[in-house]
Amino acid sequence: MVSPAIALAFVPLLLTLIIKYRYFFVLFYRAVLIRIWKDCVTGLTREERAYQYVLTHAIPGDPESILDTFDVWCSKVEYISNIGPKKGKILDRMLLEQTPLTVLELGAHCGYSTVRIARALPLGARIYSIEMDQRNAAIAEKIIRLAGFDDDTVELIVNPSDEVIPRLRSDFGLERLDFVFMDHWKKCYLPDLQMLEGSGLLGKGSMIVADNVLFPGAPKFLRYLRKSGLYEWKIHRATLEYSKGIRDGMAELVYQGIK
Repeated sequence: MVSPAIALAFVPLLLTLIIKYRYFFVLFYRAVLIRIWKDCVTGLTREERAYQYVLTHAIPGDPESILDTFDVWCSKVEYISNIGPKKGKILDRMLLEQTPLTVLELGAHCGYSTVRIARALPLGARIYSIEMDQRNAAIAEKIIRLAGFDDDTVELIVNPSDEVIPRLRSDFGLERLDFVFMDHWKKCYLPDLQMLEGSGLLGKGSMIVADNVLFPGAPKFLRYLRKSGLYEWKIHRATLEYSKGIRDGMAELVYQGIK
């Protein structure tokens, strides 16, 4: 039996940990506990609930309204790890500077980032968006079409990225990727990047942007960038989407080719 004196001695340590990691506790509550509870109560997935909210609150055919409504839901109702508005503005700027015609997205999830990218592209550009989860892909499809983008602008591919990337040239007729956005499983960042290098679809100047490289983090991916010599790269530091006090960042890579 622990004496009261010993128990009280741990109170300052406990309070220190709670204060230090308070933002992570809030994130756990919003991203995990609320999700489990609402899954049970509604019988719907979190992504289906997000779609219902967007459908009833956003203006169809207006990408900005779709994104703004998503942001409200993610910040005030439930948490979903979209790129969000703050890091999204960094992505917007890179797209405007790059003006890519062929874009590959790894991880469509609910379609938020797909819509964000599509609205910033020049006329005639096309996105090939890969999502391995069929239920999420179905939601993404609805969100993308609700925003007003058709198959000529966005092609949604429902399969794991490691199965699709080797077939991009043969099955989809791609010769070069101008821009790649990574926001899928972080453990897949490095193998998928190396697969893209081997595919020959990256040319000098091709840009790759990878989200959440600091939290949850992609350490093997970052170590490879430091050693490979194939890229000019930097990290855009920011806070985690729809959160406070949790540091995150996006990696921006520009392919230089084999030296």
